[in-house]
Amino acid sequence: MLSGELLSEAYGRVGGVVRSVLRQAGPALLEYRADPEANSIAWLVWHLTRVQDGHVSELLGEDELWTTDGWAAKFGLPFPDTETGYGQTTEQVGGVRASAELLGGYFDAVHARTLAYLPTLTPDDLDRIVDTSWNPPVTLGARLVSVLADDLQHAGQAAFVRGLAVRSGV
Repeated sequence: MLSGELLSEAYGRVGGVVRSVLRQAGPALLEYRADPEANSIAWLVWHLTRVQDGHVSELLGEDELWTTDGWAAKFGLPFPDTETGYGQTTEQVGGVRASAELLGGYFDAVHARTLAYLPTLTPDDLDRIVDTSWNPPVTLGARLVSVLADDLQHAGQAAFVRGLAVRSGV
């Protein structure tokens, strides 16, 4: 299996989890928080999508779909369009409110672009340095694996939160 195919397979698994979490999810489920400082499903899916959008856009040398495709306006969140969720306060986390359709639409758009990009990569591409601010410098391959790990972690958290919410009667 080629590197791009392997990455496509791995990223495809994120999509499966996200779609399962969003299936038939209403506002109460999407906004459920296990405690007042916990992340909601809406925030987790939004954040993992923003992370993928931001990093893949940078690797492609393109603007983020968040702004170019109007997702920021559609979401209408109470913070700047540059926000991705890192370091947000509990109040900001609670401010991410969106329907399953909106969250899924944004995720699907970002995910489709990522899945179109990955098969184009060669092993030499994956060894290319994309960030020299770290020691050692970050390669394209390492960046894609980092985004994948973050996305899988947050997708798994969203699935766990869904289970907690359902078990609590939401």
